[in-house]
Amino acid sequence: MEFTAEQIAGILNGEIVGDPTTAVTGLAKIEEGTSGALSFLSNPKYENYIYTTQASICIVNSTFLPSKPLPKTLTLIKVTDAYACFAKLLEVYNNLSKKQAIIEQPNFIDESAKLGSGIYLGAFTYVGKNVEIGENCTIYPNVYLGDNVKIGKNTIIHPSVSIYDSCSIGDNCIIHAGVVIGSDGFGFAPDENGAFQKVPQIGNVVIEDNVEIGSNSTIDRATMGSTIIRKGVKIDNLCQLAHNVEVGENTAIAAQVGIAGSAKIGKRVMIGGQAGISGHLHIADDTKIVAQSGVPSTVKKATTLMGSPSFPIDDFKRSFIGFRRLPQLMNRISELEAKIETLISKKE
Repeated sequence: MEFTAEQIAGILNGEIVGDPTTAVTGLAKIEEGTSGALSFLSNPKYENYIYTTQASICIVNSTFLPSKPLPKTLTLIKVTDAYACFAKLLEVYNNLSKKQAIIEQPNFIDESAKLGSGIYLGAFTYVGKNVEIGENCTIYPNVYLGDNVKIGKNTIIHPSVSIYDSCSIGDNCIIHAGVVIGSDGFGFAPDENGAFQKVPQIGNVVIEDNVEIGSNSTIDRATMGSTIIRKGVKIDNLCQLAHNVEVGENTAIAAQVGIAGSAKIGKRVMIGGQAGISGHLHIADDTKIVAQSGVPSTVKKATTLMGSPSFPIDDFKRSFIGFRRLPQLMNRISELEAKIETLISKKE
């Protein structure tokens, strides 16, 4: 697909500095720009690249003033926020490359299923009894939709996703490859002989609108009731959310996070990579949890937590300074002990 600077400026309501007829056919980072590529500059750390880039068009902030001569082949589009505008263009590009509505063969679609208009359904997809798929959904090959699953409109489900029986997905969601939604929660009870007996997991998973789930993440069905992911939540790759977890609106969860059963995560919480959260606790709205932290107890007030077990980040930093000084302090203690022993020997 080809776009001119004039067309791009029209989409972004930007100001052109250079040739409005300059055309681009692809996107590139500014340091990797080639002829025919569109790039952007928002971080001042990358400014030097704009004086050497081979990109044909570059989106910049309206406040940008070059300190060196720009390449003669480069056309600028000045906007209020270069990063946000480039993201908008990526969304436009993504929508233009969306799959055309078609139901590929072979696949299995139960006769009781209800399919909305304008959907793309990839080959080797299984659609179970009473499944409902909203209009304009894109479902890639090798997806499994169990009985009574409901998918909202405009949702994208990438290859090899498994959604177990009775789970619900909202509108405008994106579920990446390999995600498993609705597998059994980790529920076992020891009998009189100490052998673990499985506790049936009869609940489901409810995912609200505008949620994105990264590749190979898993969200377990509830023992009873629902595991709930509220609207606007963003989950990275390789995350594990256990049975009966609830995640509040617009929370962001980075890769390899584990959340144990029945934990309740508030709104707008940010959880860094590889953090672990114990079960049956509450995390207050607007809390931030630093990567690799372990949260063992309820957080009643918004704060930034760090460490394992975690505690407020300022306290952690002070503690860490002390921890780094431990070898020096231990040497000093050894020296003092030696001096004390020498003094005792002299007195004797």
